[in-house]
Amino acid sequence: MDFIAHLISRTGLNSSWTLTVGAIALIISLPVLAVLSRIFQDSGEIWQHLVATVLQDYITHSLILMVGVGMGVLILGTGTAWLVTMCRFPGSRNLEWLLLLPLAAPSYLLAYVYTELLEYYGPIQTWLRTQFGWGSMQDYWFPPVRSMGGAIALFVLVLYPYVYLLARVAFLEQCTCTLEASRSLGCNPWRSFWRVALPLARPSIAAGLALALMETLNDFGTVEFFGISTFTTGIYRTWLGMGERDAAAQLAAVLLLFILVLIVVERWSRRKAKYYQTAGHAKPFQPYVLKGGRAAGAFLFCGLPVLLGCLLPLGLLMQMAIAHWERSVNVAFWQLSTHSFILSAITALLGVVLALVMAYGQRLRQSWGMTVSVRLAAMGYAVPGSVIAVGTLIPMGQVDNAIDSWMRSHFNISTGLLLSGTITALIFAYLVRFLAVSFHTVESSLGKIQPNLDEAARSLGHSPLSTLAKVHVPLLQSGLLTAAMLIFVDVMKELPATLVIRPFNFDTLAVRVYQYASDERLIEAAAPALAILLVGMIPVIFLSWQIARSRQC
Repeated sequence: MDFIAHLISRTGLNSSWTLTVGAIALIISLPVLAVLSRIFQDSGEIWQHLVATVLQDYITHSLILMVGVGMGVLILGTGTAWLVTMCRFPGSRNLEWLLLLPLAAPSYLLAYVYTELLEYYGPIQTWLRTQFGWGSMQDYWFPPVRSMGGAIALFVLVLYPYVYLLARVAFLEQCTCTLEASRSLGCNPWRSFWRVALPLARPSIAAGLALALMETLNDFGTVEFFGISTFTTGIYRTWLGMGERDAAAQLAAVLLLFILVLIVVERWSRRKAKYYQTAGHAKPFQPYVLKGGRAAGAFLFCGLPVLLGCLLPLGLLMQMAIAHWERSVNVAFWQLSTHSFILSAITALLGVVLALVMAYGQRLRQSWGMTVSVRLAAMGYAVPGSVIAVGTLIPMGQVDNAIDSWMRSHFNISTGLLLSGTITALIFAYLVRFLAVSFHTVESSLGKIQPNLDEAARSLGHSPLSTLAKVHVPLLQSGLLTAAMLIFVDVMKELPATLVIRPFNFDTLAVRVYQYASDERLIEAAAPALAILLVGMIPVIFLSWQIARSRQC
């Protein structure tokens, strides 16, 4: 007993804040632990059938998507970040923030819009047939949008901002002396970028790439609409189509292993490499001024992703919604908007409160127990929504069954689905998925508050909780608002977890857009899709404005 007491004291677990954060971490990590616990469970012939028929397709298609999307976001994200940061050409200042706009568009929205635009009966192919007198597909060739290549292109258009944002920050923070030294040694702009700037920015670029690949594996709407079999579509079909929860959980576990391998490989590739900067900006860096053909090429390279990834889909959705206003904006639209708003608002509020408790607990207690707890609670963003959905329903279903069995045996009353059949399960899954987003935002804002304010409050007799309420919360208003806004938008456009967990007759905007698009009814889907896109642009524009304010050159 003395040894246990000593261990608790050493790890800091005797702190009430550490215990609170530990309890949050345990609850939030339950879905992931539930999925991992099923990986070696015998699911009978169903798992063998999946292995023999579709598992290879799931693995192959997922790997192809990862390779294609990875190459695309690396080239597009890093290239645009370098051009708008280190070069000057017409429009470069505006493109600095415009390049973030595609981050507001879920990939499944682009899939629906571009399918409507580029399919055989779409306006582009119809115009081509009219202009050149073609009668059928046998007379010409047009690249199919519903294909692996089409899916990769759409993912690249909406996911490159992850790499762009982090790479641009890395380029801005690079030492001016280092870059000018490379130029004095005879490096032209290309060699300076390739041999100096790119290696120094490698950790940030790798982090952005990892986020993009995780989002690729998380996607359901695009790959399902294009008929590409991946783990997310397999989990959905196995769970809801075949009714095999254990087999679906094992598929989710395999997908989770994909994510873990991705993280481990990225960390291993860096090993003990360090990327220090010897100094800050000793003087403003003189950008490369591009003229003529180079300026035009840079403008096209940076402008096309903005046009194709955001502005064109936004314009098409607005045109369809306005032209068919009565069919798009109806009673069902407002009901769906209410559902989405309720889920997003409740999740945002809870997410900010939990993030504030975790971040402040970490500030109070720098201990091993606190560090482990925070890491556990914040790992959900790396886990696909389909995996979290399966992991949420397994323990909640067991709790529901246990309560129902007890009530039947003692009172002959069936309680039904108290947790897994309500929005409680859906909100919990959202918290597991997006708590990391609010935590890192609140943690960053809290880190800017000087510790002497805590000491002054404590010297005046305030407890840690009183200090948090009266000192930190007023100073954190901007950070808390940003965290709430980010969670709100992420919940609005979340599709995989919502499809699996949502209660009966409680659809959201994202679910209804998916259903309409699956039935080839994009006109009805226009208004809900436009609402998701416009709401998603709010934090992106806010983030772009902050970046523009902090521009250093």
